[in-house]
Amino acid sequence: MPMMRRARVSDHRALVECAHRWAGRSPGPAGSRGPSLVLPRLFLQFFAGTSLVAEDSTGVKAFLIGLHSADSEEVAYIHFVGVDPVLRGRGLARGLYTAFFERAAEAGRREVRAVAAPGDGAAVAFHRAMGFGVVEGDHEVEGVSVHRDHDGPGQDRVCFRRTIGAGT
Repeated sequence: MPMMRRARVSDHRALVECAHRWAGRSPGPAGSRGPSLVLPRLFLQFFAGTSLVAEDSTGVKAFLIGLHSADSEEVAYIHFVGVDPVLRGRGLARGLYTAFFERAAEAGRREVRAVAAPGDGAAVAFHRAMGFGVVEGDHEVEGVSVHRDHDGPGQDRVCFRRTIGAGT
């Protein structure tokens, strides 16, 4: 089983490469779409301490980029999670989420939020299984409430919220 540790700024290149490989894409030129756009270096420059990497002697097997809100002392946010497709279904993502919840609760956070693309039934099911509720949006896709244009024009998202800490 891979060992879990805090992320480091020096992990950036490896995490982006993993995300592209696991998504079946090449990194491509600057300005291309894909994981590079949602995994800029700033997340590891400023949120490495709240992000996690699972690795073994052969390299990165999974990772979670998460942060604690600067505007709300009770909120933490899971921005991006990647798991090697060969290892999916073995509890790596669950372990990363659980560790993130524990660390966020220790830091005084009482709520974790996350988003997923509409139509990604696996992500919706995973978040629900992890205790997240869907935050009511303004549209519905495949029976799931969606927030239209959440991340910009045409970038609809399913928004999730989960209580953590004492009593959960």
